[in-house]
Amino acid sequence: MTDAVATAVDRLRAALGGGDPSTRLRTALDAGSRPRAEYAEVLIARCSVEPDFYVREMLTWALTRHPSSATVPLLLEQLRSEVPQARSQALHTLSKIGDPAGWAGVTLELMQDDDVEVARAAWRAAVLLAPESERHGIARVLATQLGRGDPDVRLSLVRAFAVLGAEADTVLAEASVWGDDRSRMHAIVARRLMDDPDEGFETAMFEAERIVVLGEARGD
Repeated sequence: MTDAVATAVDRLRAALGGGDPSTRLRTALDAGSRPRAEYAEVLIARCSVEPDFYVREMLTWALTRHPSSATVPLLLEQLRSEVPQARSQALHTLSKIGDPAGWAGVTLELMQDDDVEVARAAWRAAVLLAPESERHGIARVLATQLGRGDPDVRLSLVRAFAVLGAEADTVLAEASVWGDDRSRMHAIVARRLMDDPDEGFETAMFEAERIVVLGEARGD
């Protein structure tokens, strides 16, 4: 690294650590507009601590503008971090970059992470990055997360199933019959919304509750 590049990296690090979110946003934008492989480590490190959602999104955009050969290996290292935000942002960024090499880091543990934001990011990364041969297995793993979280979280899981499409059909059909009521309702909601995305989550949930209470899904 030349002295000029080292100086540019130091300036980037200092600007991203400043107290004004607007300045950090512009700094991330500039780093993406004039990418340098040497910036990747600084941008990724900032992702793990940046408190502002819009700045984090700009950091991710900036990383997508850099060569994946410079970003993906560093992002894969972040997936082993003890900091949940580091893991969730790395997964989010890998899904945006779209390099198949990112699939290597999307583990079962991440898809079932105790931190819901990490899990959500892992669901999306998994369905976008996995090779065709892994998609049915992913649907099986995602089924273990049925019933988890608030409506927003449950809708995220539905969207992940929707990306898998036909690979999720059998898994969701089984889950809508067996398991606890909350998981069954979530599976029914997923199937309804995949069949008719315009139905809306609340309407689908109402119908799922009715079906479970009346025992229609099991044929009770």
